[in-house]
Amino acid sequence: MDNLLNTINSPEDLQKLSLDELYELCDEIREKIIKTVSNNGGHLASNLGVVELTVALHRVFSSKDDKIVWDVGHQAYTHKILTGRRDSIATIRTKDGLSGYPNRMESEYDAFNVGHSSTSISAAFGIANAKLLSGEPGHVISLIGDGALTGGLAYEGLNNAGRFKKNFIVILNDNKMSISRNVGSMARYLAHIRTKPGYFKAKGNIESALNRLPHVGKPLHHFLSKSKAALKQILYNSTIFEDMGFYYYGPFDGHDLGKLIDVLENAKNINHPVLLHVLTCKGKGYPFAEQNPGAFHGISSFDIKTGKTAPAGENFSSVFGNNLCALANKDERICAITAAMQMGTGLVGFAKQFPGRFFDVGIAEEHAVTFAGGLAAGGMLPVCAIYSTFLQRGYDQIIHDAAIQRVKVTFAIDRAGVVGDDGETHQGIFDAAFLNTVPNITVYSPAFYDELYTSFQKALYECEGVSAVRYPRGKPMFKPFDFVSTGKAYDTYGQNGADLVIVTYGRLFSFACKALSSLRESGISVRIIKLNRITPVDTDVVAEAAAAGNIFFFEEGIQQGGIGEHFSFLLAQSGYRGEFRLRAITNFVPHATMLQSLSSLGLDDKGMVNMILTEYKK
Repeated sequence: MDNLLNTINSPEDLQKLSLDELYELCDEIREKIIKTVSNNGGHLASNLGVVELTVALHRVFSSKDDKIVWDVGHQAYTHKILTGRRDSIATIRTKDGLSGYPNRMESEYDAFNVGHSSTSISAAFGIANAKLLSGEPGHVISLIGDGALTGGLAYEGLNNAGRFKKNFIVILNDNKMSISRNVGSMARYLAHIRTKPGYFKAKGNIESALNRLPHVGKPLHHFLSKSKAALKQILYNSTIFEDMGFYYYGPFDGHDLGKLIDVLENAKNINHPVLLHVLTCKGKGYPFAEQNPGAFHGISSFDIKTGKTAPAGENFSSVFGNNLCALANKDERICAITAAMQMGTGLVGFAKQFPGRFFDVGIAEEHAVTFAGGLAAGGMLPVCAIYSTFLQRGYDQIIHDAAIQRVKVTFAIDRAGVVGDDGETHQGIFDAAFLNTVPNITVYSPAFYDELYTSFQKALYECEGVSAVRYPRGKPMFKPFDFVSTGKAYDTYGQNGADLVIVTYGRLFSFACKALSSLRESGISVRIIKLNRITPVDTDVVAEAAAAGNIFFFEEGIQQGGIGEHFSFLLAQSGYRGEFRLRAITNFVPHATMLQSLSSLGLDDKGMVNMILTEYKK
């Protein structure tokens, strides 16, 4: 029953509720989130962990003047429910429904689009400065998780914001998790703070006692605050956040609504950057998610009573992990690197089997790439497994710390192409284009499991310098019974000598094969050229394609700078005078299922057939 929730149409309605009613509201919100995610899939554990914190934020701060910036944004479902989207929350992550992340185009309550980690402090600090420059009233709050603090951008923001002369609030949502369990020195540091709350209680007592002393209390407090680091350390036991210029308070129980409301009320009256350390339980209120927050971080639809999802079976990620284990058994130089995505990239088995050669660097893709470069310079064979959307963050390091030095680094690019429900921020549509700009790099794009294994063998042992293997989310698609992968730079399928050639790569080959069958029924002969190695494009494949009068190139990637554009350039250089047409992606792709997105983009078999029937010149 959503008795209280049905009365909440905007954050202002929270002011009408007592503390007991707010707790009841939190229970109703949790029920709604669990039901929604059980139907649609999505991020469950992270959202359940911040229900009270979100309610407290919207109770204390003004929805008109104040701005909340969420880090990653996968924990903003409660925020959406409280800000006028209660009745549409059931559409989240579905075509034409709500985004799974904050989106400025969706609501005025969403201050900043997010989807990648560690951005909130920098973005919120920018908004705070914009308010200062324009004279606009209101507070700005950045809410960042402890997992996101493994990303360097967070510290760039903290370093800059600590010098601010006005109120600026950072809330550290500490649940001991990102997606995989947190690793590294920051995780240990936060664990130390969590176990020593008495230090900060003592600090507060010292401040209060000094301020109560007549005549000398406040001057002495001021003197001690400004004294040498050693004395400050003795009396204040300062944190890294205080050393960066923030007032640190906490840790606080993130599920104690009354305490959270008091703390937030006090924090907004401090004319200085403030960091509030809040402890939450990821998956709070749903036992299955509490017990296994990693599995319930991002999850497909599930049975609420049992917590069970449909069996996933093998997919490209798991097959990659198994293949890498098989290769690592034979070669002790092979190492695996992930950026807090041990489960997502299929490396759980590798981590168990080869713990000394497995490195989870946290949510720090830039570091992951440069670290891989260092391993390679030392004679190892690092395989850096990163989702396509997150590899964008390592572009500089790919060039500077790997390609220029021609070290032997191999990238396993997971979730390449359209990924579906997570939408614009997570689509893997840019990697083929941006890697294509890097000299001396080799990129493979397999469509099937056997090609995945072959591609990695070639990348590791036949390619010099930087190489990459990109593969889609999920399982392989349709494969003709008479198609055989040769392991060469490209394969062909269909009618030899056909005047119409389809050129494509990756999983679009499956759709091209279906299109071939439909076109054959219309009396049109087709030959398909399947690029297995997309960078560099083999010179022979250009000559083979140029023998046809009509070439249609279909690409599940961004058009600008992509493989299709490059292929057209190579054709022009060869003197090709036939008809060349390219269909690729020209804009950001909104959330929908993968098949719905490819259909909308005209990249499924029906889209290919329609384009060819419309534009083919016999």
